[in-house]
Amino acid sequence: MFREMRRKNQLLSQEDVAAVFDRGTNGVLACHGDGDYPYAVPVSYVYYNDKLYFHSAKSGHKVDAITKDPKVSFAVVDEDTIVSEEYTTYFRSVIAFGKARIVEGDEWIEGFKALVDKYSGDLPEEANIKEIKGCKTSHIIAIDIDHMTGKEAIEFVREKNKK
Repeated sequence: MFREMRRKNQLLSQEDVAAVFDRGTNGVLACHGDGDYPYAVPVSYVYYNDKLYFHSAKSGHKVDAITKDPKVSFAVVDEDTIVSEEYTTYFRSVIAFGKARIVEGDEWIEGFKALVDKYSGDLPEEANIKEIKGCKTSHIIAIDIDHMTGKEAIEFVREKNKK
């Protein structure tokens, strides 16, 4: 169902893919948007319990697209250094394919807490818990991942192989 990468020597391991998701602070969610146009939107997210979570307003293009068709992809660029003398970039990126859904109940709390821990973990826990309990204006959306893959520049592969 999912295509295999042509340049298998540049394929990231599943552990490396997870590490990129953990390091990243924003990614691009791609959905089936209005008028059959693709809709891609940057979001802050967290990779938690082998799922991706992000928050959203309770109405809008993103929620409408996910409700209409839950199949999505989500991409994160971890590295992208321009190397002008080589006419290229040294890059590392990952992509996940899955189904998005609005979460409720305990999973809403867990997803929200994971987001708060990632982006505001340096604040007192009491303040973070108060923020979570007080926020009823946001959806928490989970992406149940069906497939994830990553690729890095051949230069990074060569560097790893030297070690």
